Amino acid sequence: MQRAEAALSSTQANAAQARANRDQAQRTLNRTRRIREQSPELISDEELEAAETNFDVQQALFEAAEHSVAQARANLREARDLLAKTVIQAPMSGRVTRLNVEQGETAIVGTMNNPGTVLLTVADLAEMEAVVEVDETDIPMIELGDSADVEIDAYPDTVFTGRVTEIAHSSIQGGTLGLSGTTSDQAVDFEVVIRLSNPPENLRTDLSATADVVAEMRDSVLSIPIIALTLRTPKQEEEEPSADTGSESIELLEEEEEPEELEGVFVVNEDNTVSFRPVKVGVAGREHFEVLEGLEEGEVIVAGSYQAIRQLEDGNHVKPTREERSESD
Repeated sequence: MQRAEAALSSTQANAAQARANRDQAQRTLNRTRRIREQSPELISDEELEAAETNFDVQQALFEAAEHSVAQARANLREARDLLAKTVIQAPMSGRVTRLNVEQGETAIVGTMNNPGTVLLTVADLAEMEAVVEVDETDIPMIELGDSADVEIDAYPDTVFTGRVTEIAHSSIQGGTLGLSGTTSDQAVDFEVVIRLSNPPENLRTDLSATADVVAEMRDSVLSIPIIALTLRTPKQEEEEPSADTGSESIELLEEEEEPEELEGVFVVNEDNTVSFRPVKVGVAGREHFEVLEGLEEGEVIVAGSYQAIRQLEDGNHVKPTREERSESD
């Protein structure tokens, strides 16, 4: 910066000197012309030509000095611009939460294909946000403004409330193409941003958290525990073969498609045996499913571990729990 300013001052001084020399040559030329007009014998053609040449030379030197001044000013503007770029202004007020460089290190300017050096991270700790990953099957049910309960690992006994403020339009990582050109099986998640309503003052960034987004509310509805819901293949009734009369024929038995598994629960009968019953569920909560069809209020169902429910079959006997016995008494 100082070198550019000194260069400008030097060129301006040279331009002033060139201007003075040009003006002196101009006066000398004018005086020579007047004397020649008054007394042609006193000024020869060679002297007049020398005066004109000297003026042209000084005029050219002055113009060159003016261009040098313009170039020095441009260099000074460039130096000031480079100096201004060394000062980075934060786009927001906040606190420096991460410093990636130290004094004396070289910062690389970012380009179209290569990101630049991240110098530091500024965060507004007055407004804390939780960025969570939501499965693609749940994204259609989430809307901006939905309430959410956020649990932070650093605060195990506290549940924070918040609102959904952003929902990503593209997935975090989509399915990748295999060798055959088909999309490989891969979980697809979307980022959802939740702004905490009343974050504590000592809350820090980059903490691990989980969130439950309340997409829909249901009050006073029939529900079942999530651990009671299972999948079963519906049983098919065997048809008796019919006797064919006439000429013998060969029947081609087509391979039947396997029926889809149905969601349902095991209902406890009066003799403490169980039978599978398909049910239609609705909104899912933390521990329960809303029941839309298939059950009536007051019916007893079986709930337990996944392995136990998976091995349960129609006709198996079950024993009521202590809680059910006390309620029946």
